[in-house]
Formats: sequence, C-alpha cells, structure tokens
Amino acid sequence: MGDRPNIVLMVSDDHGRETLGCYGSSVIKTPHLDSLAQNGVRFTNAFCTTASCAASRSTILTGLHNHATGTYGHTHGAHHFSCIDTVRALPAMLKEGGYRTGRVGKKHYAPENLFPFDWGPVDETFGRDDVRMSEACREFVRDEDPFFLYWCSYNPHRGGRLDDHPLQPDGFGNPPTPYPGDEEQPYSEDEVVVPSFLSDLPEVRAELAQYYQSISRLDRGVGRLLSVLEEEGKLANTVILYISDNGAAFPEAKTTLYEPGMNLPCIVRSPFHNKRGTPCDGLITWADITPTVLDFAGLPHESDSFHGRSFTRIIDQASPEDWREEIFASHTFHEITNYYPMRVVRTKRHKFNWNVAWKLDYSFAADLWSSASWQAALREDLEQFGTRTVDAYIHRPRFELYDLETDPDEVVNLATQPEHEDMVEAFVQKLRTFQEDTHDPWLHKWTYE
Repeated sequence: MGDRPNIVLMVSDDHGRETLGCYGSSVIKTPHLDSLAQNGVRFTNAFCTTASCAASRSTILTGLHNHATGTYGHTHGAHHFSCIDTVRALPAMLKEGGYRTGRVGKKHYAPENLFPFDWGPVDETFGRDDVRMSEACREFVRDEDPFFLYWCSYNPHRGGRLDDHPLQPDGFGNPPTPYPGDEEQPYSEDEVVVPSFLSDLPEVRAELAQYYQSISRLDRGVGRLLSVLEEEGKLANTVILYISDNGAAFPEAKTTLYEPGMNLPCIVRSPFHNKRGTPCDGLITWADITPTVLDFAGLPHESDSFHGRSFTRIIDQASPEDWREEIFASHTFHEITNYYPMRVVRTKRHKFNWNVAWKLDYSFAADLWSSASWQAALREDLEQFGTRTVDAYIHRPRFELYDLETDPDEVVNLATQPEHEDMVEAFVQKLRTFQEDTHDPWLHKWTYE
C-alpha cells in the first residue's frame, strides 16, 4: 500500500446506526460523520459481535470473540472481567510494527499492560466534551508518522455524572450549559423519530431528544479531530474508521443481539481506495477490525490468529463477490449480574439466535431497567413495547429464527414452524462449528443442558 498511513480508530459509546444522517435519519444533525461517509465508504451490514461496551471493545482490539478473550462483560468495578494474559492486543502489535500508539477517552479494557499505548493525556478530564478531547490530540498527531490513535467518546452513552462539570447532566450526559468553545444542539420531543423497536411514549420521546443531543456533540468532536488532522497536514495520509461499540442504550437494543443492538454504523475513509460516498453491503464484524487495521498498516499477520478477517479488499465493492456469507455473534454478560448468553449466526437474509440460558428471564442492565422509557412501559402496564410484546422480550425461546427480508423487526419466530426444521438444524450445526473453531467454553451446553 505504499507509505504506511496513519490510522485513527473512532469508537463511540452506544450509538445506533438509525441516528445518523448518512444512514437515513432526516432529523438528527451529524454533518461531520455524514461528510466522512461522503468521502469514504459506508458499510450497511456491519455488526458488533457482543452488544456490551467492554466485551465489544475486547473484540475490537484483539480480533477475537469475547468468549476467547475472557472479557465476558464489563471490566470496571465489581464486574471485574479482563482479557486473559496470553491475549495479544492491537496496540502491542502496532508498536512492534513501528507505529506510535495513542489513546484518548473511554478505556473499558483490562488489564492495562496488554494495551501498551505510548500516549494518553495525563490529566484526562474531558468527560463528554469531545471537542476539547479532540483538540488535546493535536500534540500527538503533530509528531512523527506513522501513528495509530484510538479515539473513544463517552457520547452518547446513557447516564453518568460529569466529573468535570459542576451540575448534574440529563440522562444522556448533556450539560446544562455548553462547554467552552462549543455550542449544544438541542432537539424537541416532537421532532424525534421513534424507531420501530420503541413505543411512542412521552418518556421515550424525551429520552430520544436527549440522545440526539449527545450524538450531535459526538459529531462535533469528530469534526474537530478531522480539522486537527487537516491543520497538521496529516489527513491526506490517514485512514479513519468510525464505529460504535453497540446499539443505543434503550430496551430492545443494547445488550441484545436483535438488529438494533448489533447492526451498527461503520464508516471507512482511506487514501488507498477510489470510490467515495458509496455503500458496501459485505458482511463484516468488529472481529474484523484488528486484522483490517494491521492490513492498512502493512503489517504481516497470520489469518488464523484472529476470528475475523481484513475487509480492506472489499471496500471498493458495493456487493463483494467471493466474500463470507454469514457472520457470528457471541454475548454472555453485561454487568456481572446480567448473565444471559446468546450465540447468533446471521446471513444477509436470516438471523438465528440460540438463547443458551433460555429458561431464565432476560436479564436487564441496570441503566436500561431504570430508564424513563422502560419504567413508563411498566407503569402503563403495556402488553407491547415497540413491535415486540413485553412477555416475548423477557421470556425468550431456546431458538429464534427470523427472515429479515420479510420481518425486519424480528417478530415472527420461524424456529417453531415444522417447515423450517431443516433450516434450524443447519444453523445449529453452523453455530456448533463456530464454537469449536473459536474454543467457546459454552460449547458443552449442547450436551450439558
């Protein structure tokens, strides 16, 4: 690929793709991410492999499913999951290959010695101020090439106090007054678009308006980083990847492997590819990120070292030929109290879910349970939330099979229909092979229970 490029990997926190202009939203203002897509490639079949922050980031930074890294759920506090000592992480591989490595923003990985970044702000008190966080990267990107920057926003994650702000924010970290040098973009509850997986309740609209505002702040941070790169003469030779760790922090999205939880934005701007402003419908997952970054960096790697594969060769293809026909997902925990393992195989048309502990009630993340949106549903004693019944959301069958072409909301479970028995068995065999190949500890559940 010629001179080795600089590489920036941007990971937002709980950003569903339904809230991006370049993915079809007519309301939310994301001009900088939209511009990135206009100058790059927008993937339409991009998926996290586990819809929980730390577990997903372990996959992003290793190319391995979380059941192989040991980061089955959150790394912080009482949850205390972490990568197994033998795992090799992306920053270590890039350092060995001659790259300077830097990180800023949300970590959510452990143990730190496996992620040996050269640079990170000493006094990191940016909170939700992504514009200031991006400006703090100027010193790092100004130095010698090549560099790798891992830029991780806390937006638009639900909840959390701003340690660097004197007042309590709203439910999505929006400050009561704008940050210095920035200007907030508020939204009214009337203008938001309620996606099909949510119910049109006043509380849902209020939270969506807060969510939109947090996303627009994220977008302004992306814009400032792009400006920094351009002003420092680095943009032309920099690969930029934008993804989210998992879907929106609303019921039926985050912590689930339904489409709103795992089908996410992925935008790639590369100086090595010719097409601009085009989509690519190739199936990719976050297990592909590490080998893709290594490929962009021109660093050799064994394909069998990762559960994913580099997607650099398909970026210029709208519908790639000779590419994979299915992807896999593996989710086990969110918080330590949220044990609900799921394994998924998804093709372009079908989704097959194995709810490993299907006899248990679905386990809610604390912030999703306490959200105004869900509490309103409980208070109103709603039978249905979004397109799915509340009972179906909490009490799930062992197998779920959906035809996404005719049933994009994943409501009609074909796994119970006799005429789909052969398809169910074929997907079961695919999952078992995937588990064997990736040394999934939950493989024994097929015979154990």
